[in-house]
Amino acid sequence: MSRTNEDHTHVQDFFGARAADWDRKFPEDGPAFTAAVGELGVGPGDRVLDAGCGTGRALTPLRAAVGPAGTVLGVDLTERMLAAAREAGRDADGTLLLADVALLPLRDGSLDAVFAAGLIAHLPDPAANLSELARVVRPGGRLALFHPIGRAALAARHGRELTPDDLRAEHNLRPLLSGSGWDMISYADEDGRFLVLAARRP
Repeated sequence: MSRTNEDHTHVQDFFGARAADWDRKFPEDGPAFTAAVGELGVGPGDRVLDAGCGTGRALTPLRAAVGPAGTVLGVDLTERMLAAAREAGRDADGTLLLADVALLPLRDGSLDAVFAAGLIAHLPDPAANLSELARVVRPGGRLALFHPIGRAALAARHGRELTPDDLRAEHNLRPLLSGSGWDMISYADEDGRFLVLAARRP
């Protein structure tokens, strides 16, 4: 089995086992998702992707932002997460696709923005995977890397300490994004949120 397949299997097993209870475990995250979508800066008629959408908590605010004329796609590698999104009725706000963000079934430059909550820590090849997200976004389009709590709070939740090699640290993430076709616009790592905004380089 290849490293990528091992990573995919681990992600599917981890999130699949937790899908049914995911929203109940984190019931207060909704406003943080809505606020982060607001900072992404999409508007009526835009085409947006929720990459690694999980149970689809960003789909409703994304739909509200782009309106009925916009396009909202939710892509996830784990069928049970998508099933939980459907059970919550969030498929009414976006089209759900079982797919790998490392190989998206989308045309070059077909999107205006990508929203990615909790995704980057689970990418098997972050540079290549962020490049794939850049491929499907038009020049000048936006990327939001989001988590509803900051790095320190997340590390504490997982019983570990932050280290300098943490992928989401600004000194690591900025060059990673730059090498993948993105220019970092802003970086926020606070107790109540982690939010990085980037623009697709022309």
